[in-house]
Amino acid sequence: MTRAVGILAGAAMILLFATLMIVVMPTIQLQSSAKVPRGLEPYSESAQRGRDLYVSLGCVYCHSQQPRDPSLGPDGLRGWGRPSVPGDYTYDSPHLLGTMRTGPDLLNIGARQPSSAWHLSHLYNPRAIMPWSIMPSYPFLFAEVDAVEEGGVVVDLPPDYAPESGVIVALPEALDLVQYLLELDRTYEVNEIPRADAGEEVGP
Repeated sequence: MTRAVGILAGAAMILLFATLMIVVMPTIQLQSSAKVPRGLEPYSESAQRGRDLYVSLGCVYCHSQQPRDPSLGPDGLRGWGRPSVPGDYTYDSPHLLGTMRTGPDLLNIGARQPSSAWHLSHLYNPRAIMPWSIMPSYPFLFAEVDAVEEGGVVVDLPPDYAPESGVIVALPEALDLVQYLLELDRTYEVNEIPRADAGEEVGP
């Protein structure tokens, strides 16, 4: 009986230690390091709806949201912005860091492409903007109409992609998604940015 109690007590101590090291300590470290940067605002209601749509469409499978340390890759040279820091993701739940880059990193797409008209055309058919793009189109986020109602947002398309008659207008879902993309702008200054050491090789 005494031996069994000792075994249980030892197991409980091991479990407690593992919990402290794997759960509690990382949580404390993240809370202390992820300070909200000045210049970062919560997502608007429209952008939050757009973010939910971004998740449901699986955009995270092809786009990352984490520009890398210069020692890991030339993301800064690609125009994707400074390396991300924990505070950049303060209002992100769930986090959409991504693991694939079939398309470019999007953490700063709102700064690189601040035109809502560009985003709408690109979402309707990426080939209308970049002929070589392999990104899928999302025509179900738009409607073809003969007459534009008050407040309707017309999508500007090249003649080869425009309908023969009528025009393409953005549905509310498309406008929400574009608002989310526009609010992906982490160009504010932060105190600590990773820097590659002198002479350190940069990955692909």
